[in-house]
Amino acid sequence: MFEADDIREWRGHDVVDADKKKIGTLEAVYVDTATDAPSFATVTIGMPMKRRLVFVPLAEATVGPGYLKVPWDKKLAREAPWIDADGELLAEDEPRVFSHYGLPYKTGAGGERRLGRR
Repeated sequence: MFEADDIREWRGHDVVDADKKKIGTLEAVYVDTATDAPSFATVTIGMPMKRRLVFVPLAEATVGPGYLKVPWDKKLAREAPWIDADGELLAEDEPRVFSHYGLPYKTGAGGERRLGRR
């Protein structure tokens, strides 16, 4: 796994699946608000005039020369919950992001959000 400080340097690089099929381009990182560890990435996909950002988990992600490899299938990632290129993830949409990948979702003890953009 990569260090949180290093992931910012990977913005603009390709994100690929386990078979090295390109999913899209790394746009931003969302950290777990409880641990400040990278949790999800937004990945730019689509045509130039119809770009959108899909959410892809960063657990078990590895870096290679010019790419970030995630263990999630390209098709699954491209069908993930998304936001507009200039949009933001709403608190009520966070559970859907986790659910799409079969990951457990739990808010903070005070009901605070689980994901924060970095």
